[in-house]
Amino acid sequence: MSRLRTLTTVALICALAACSGSPAPFVPVQSQSSASAKAPHTTADNPSALPGDNPSALPGDNPSALPGDNPSALPGDNPSALPGAQLACANTFAQGQANCTVAINLNSPVVKNAQTPANLLAGLHPADLQSRYGLPSANAGGLVAIVDAYDDPTAEVDLAAYRAAFGLPSCTSANGCFTKVDQRGGTSYPQTNLGWSQEIALDLDMVSAVCPNCSILLVEADSASFDDLGAGVDLAATHHPAAISNSYYGPEYSGETAEDVHYKHPGIAITVSSGDQRSPFYPAASPYATSVGGTSLTNNSGAWSESAWPYDGAGCSKYEAKPSWQGNTGCKTRSTVDVAAVADPQTGVTTFDSTAGGWYVVGGTSVAAPIVAAAYALSSNPQGPAYSYAHRSAFNAIGGQSGYFWTTGLGSPNGLAGL
Repeated sequence: MSRLRTLTTVALICALAACSGSPAPFVPVQSQSSASAKAPHTTADNPSALPGDNPSALPGDNPSALPGDNPSALPGDNPSALPGAQLACANTFAQGQANCTVAINLNSPVVKNAQTPANLLAGLHPADLQSRYGLPSANAGGLVAIVDAYDDPTAEVDLAAYRAAFGLPSCTSANGCFTKVDQRGGTSYPQTNLGWSQEIALDLDMVSAVCPNCSILLVEADSASFDDLGAGVDLAATHHPAAISNSYYGPEYSGETAEDVHYKHPGIAITVSSGDQRSPFYPAASPYATSVGGTSLTNNSGAWSESAWPYDGAGCSKYEAKPSWQGNTGCKTRSTVDVAAVADPQTGVTTFDSTAGGWYVVGGTSVAAPIVAAAYALSSNPQGPAYSYAHRSAFNAIGGQSGYFWTTGLGSPNGLAGL
């Protein structure tokens, strides 16, 4: 891509992102060294490799490294921290507030034409995700709910463009496949926010990619507070979906356990993003949700290769007790990644959002959470994280190594046996 096209793309995306809170300007940074990238990926079959139960041995992976509850005190925890990418939402890191997790690939130009043929669109396509994760897309799947903050006024139109490009069946309000409500179940939608609109568009596309025959409920919370988002989850649960996807994260704080009730809905699989910066976050720390970390995913001559993405949220919770089902992870408290899927924006997925300019390539654990939620729906047996830990062999080993890993949990889905 020419220098002019690169600058144009960066200017477009950064200008759009500024509408949702003026994130820091994009400044490329170096990737973590191979040594620092490998340190967190220690199998829990040998927990002594994570020195005892003391995560402080991993700089940045220790909840105590957060002075108070401010993750921005960690170097690199700003929107420019991801090499070659820009976060769509400004990270305020206020107590009790969430951030969306869309990471836009700045090295891939935006394609404005909604009717662009799929073979001309960069990024991973539905067939790629179905292939890597062994997902039978023909399954009926049932209902998947998506909970995000603020309103995306073009959600249904953009969803139609994505599904048409990839030959997926129509999913509209007219045919009963798509429903959009506010956090009270009505149509008094909240204000629009560009970053969260990008999040909503991505989440709708990823559920469609993995489960084309699922119906979709979009619940738009009044704000990005955990109180409002939690109310959205509770409302979504009244529709009895197979799964509820939540692509957001915020700093842990002492009152977070009071929010756990929103993620406790037996019989419904609830997925959450682990976050896009190295630290434990909420609601990834909730024992009632499946926290989804991130991977880099590539295909070489028909062979998939998946490795840990070094920027997803991971660590030992400061406030949540260790669930009995989690087993040996190197943490005395809740370890905040259970499973993983693609999240690296440099190996990201294609998505469509007209308010952001068209087709673009994105990553972030906001990609991973709806992928796993839709996979839960395909399984027709949404059991949540305890079931997955009891079926560890049903997940892809990340980086060619089996066992539990700090940033990728049990691994990525390999069919539906672990979901």
